[in-house]
Amino acid sequence: MSSVQAAALRLGDSGSDVMLLQQRLQSLGYDVGRADGNFGRRTENAVKAVQADKGLGADGIVGDATWNALRLSGTPVNRGRMENISVSRILATARSQQGVPYLWGGTTPNGFDCSGFTQYVFGLNGISLPRTADVQFQVGMPVTRGQLQPGDLVFFTTYAPGPSHSGIYLGAGKFINASSSRGVSIASIDNSYWGPRYIGARRIIR
Repeated sequence: MSSVQAAALRLGDSGSDVMLLQQRLQSLGYDVGRADGNFGRRTENAVKAVQADKGLGADGIVGDATWNALRLSGTPVNRGRMENISVSRILATARSQQGVPYLWGGTTPNGFDCSGFTQYVFGLNGISLPRTADVQFQVGMPVTRGQLQPGDLVFFTTYAPGPSHSGIYLGAGKFINASSSRGVSIASIDNSYWGPRYIGARRIIR
């Protein structure tokens, strides 16, 4: 089973892990400028600030201790060490993004694709998910349709065979997702479009 591993980040790095770091720093009130996935001087200074605030060595390098301080520890999600993660916070974060437009490859509130949206929502709440729906489908605990609970990831087959679309189950047969036609919006898991395309779910928070 795949898991998400912690990575040390430092000045000059770039990518989705850096963007998650920047978004988390922003959510805690630290100034990183724009969350663009590039680890520049402003991000380094924000990391040093949070390290100083948490009593860590302020070297600007995001290792295990800093990830833990930010509650983005990178602990494999299939180990269930999520005591401090609230389902209600996950759902509130997801709902707060309603109306954000769809953007292929999008991972920020400027525009999301399906897995960029789920990765962003969980990332802001301390859980690192893989970037794409097919890999997200490999983490967490499989649950049947009848066992679905709010906060579960739900998966559908759309433009490609297998798990090519993901969303977050809200309860009462509803889920929230970034769809190509409606952007971040709520839909019924059993409607005429999504119902036949549903292929499974994974529980990340236990």
